Amino acid sequence: MTPPKSELVPGTLEMLLLKSLSLGALHGYGIAQQIQRLSNDVLHVEEGSLYPALQRMQAKRWVVSEWRQTPTKRRARYYTLTAAGRKQLGVEESSFARTVQAIARVMRAKEA
Repeated sequence: MTPPKSELVPGTLEMLLLKSLSLGALHGYGIAQQIQRLSNDVLHVEEGSLYPALQRMQAKRWVVSEWRQTPTKRRARYYTLTAAGRKQLGVEESSFARTVQAIARVMRAKEA
């Protein structure tokens, strides 16, 4: 029996995309595959949320893109993290860490 696919935590998609691109330029499908692989097949980024997020990030100048050929000889848009994107990744990671710590404090609370 395979475990159910996990939904992305709201507000984490851009952080995960930025992190994935911090490891190197990738095309959209490659980004989704990398997140799935690095999460041990727990996290799945749907196409319907992936490409709009990449477009928003490009409008914010966090990423740039260019057309390249994939290893399988297909033409694909490759995304690369910019300096502004790297800085935003730091902001996103800090904010996420604070949120996780706050949730952990609530979950460790003992009943009175």
